[in-house]
Amino acid sequence: MTMDAQDLAVDPLEQAARWRQGGRRVALCTVVETWGSSPRPAGSQLAVRDDGAFVGSVSGGCIEGAVVTAAVAALDDGKNRLLEFGVSNEMAWEVGLACGGRVQVLVEPIEAGEGHGEAEGGAGASA
Repeated sequence: MTMDAQDLAVDPLEQAARWRQGGRRVALCTVVETWGSSPRPAGSQLAVRDDGAFVGSVSGGCIEGAVVTAAVAALDDGKNRLLEFGVSNEMAWEVGLACGGRVQVLVEPIEAGEGHGEAEGGAGASA
């Protein structure tokens, strides 16, 4: 799983639609809330194909791997996930970041002809 500047130039919603038209399963991942320092604002999106290919960004690269893994799992079981990633101010300082922060990401498998569903619980992870 890699991301480059070209991935950020592609609209995740448009790419998700193209993948669905091609018969692929797709999950849409959206930043729904941020606190403190966050590299991407609420509303940022990442589209993930069933084979793990993705476009867009929910964090500028630091949590994309975990989000893609959760998206592929969501495609397998059909359940939404609400993920939360965070780092304390103290931990941020230890790893060389200016400050801590948290980000919440909704992962939704998109089915043909269906809208978005409800989140299944609050699966969490730490970045």
